[in-house]
Amino acid sequence: MRKLILTIVIVFSAFLGTAQNAALFNQATEFYNKGEYERAIANYEKILANGQHSAELYFNLGNCHYKLNAIGPSILNYEKALLLKPNDKEIRNNLGYAQNMRLDAVEEMPKTEIAQIYEGMVNFFSFDQWAYLAVAFMLLFVLAYLAYFFLRLASQKRIAFICSMTSILLGFICVLFSYLQYQEFKNDNPAIVFSKEVNINSEPNNSSEIVFTLHEGTKVNVLEKLNNWKKISIADGQTGWIEAENIKLLKDF
Repeated sequence: MRKLILTIVIVFSAFLGTAQNAALFNQATEFYNKGEYERAIANYEKILANGQHSAELYFNLGNCHYKLNAIGPSILNYEKALLLKPNDKEIRNNLGYAQNMRLDAVEEMPKTEIAQIYEGMVNFFSFDQWAYLAVAFMLLFVLAYLAYFFLRLASQKRIAFICSMTSILLGFICVLFSYLQYQEFKNDNPAIVFSKEVNINSEPNNSSEIVFTLHEGTKVNVLEKLNNWKKISIADGQTGWIEAENIKLLKDF
């Protein structure tokens, strides 16, 4: 009886939480349409505090900060939305607009055509999307394999067999891509510079040599951490140390 009551309470709480978040989201949309961007941001952040994360939520947050000319927060939220929906053209377009407000123009290191093709294939979906696709192909394999046994005509059995083999092959490819994408996701630790201007040092202390300077909105990759310092790299391959308070991680949700 107690377990039943506990289950009912949990389900009811989840329902109330979902309804509350939906109301906050709709109200935030109204605030945005009226140009009340700070009030919209407050609502979106309440939803985040409730534990809900989505590409749409971060995209809307990015739009609000962009309207307020807040470079760092707008890029941060667009990048988070892109992590959840890697191929969304609208997110990429708006991120591009926000990036145009940055002072730093960091050129990426050139990649070979093979590397570009590999990245394009593996990163076409997120690792969880590849996993879902793998499950779908496995289910299709089971259905085609059952059809092979139950169908009578040789031509139909041949088609069912080919479909089953093709499905299982595609399923394994999706599993492989999911694994590769997940490994890349784990090894990559991106962050956005939030300070208007910050010096990057050669060592994790303020008395060391300044190797270069970064500005708000620049994307970096965190390589390691020492006390309140973080070693970073930027797209052109340069590395250095930055005080942790000057950046915000993308994968903190």
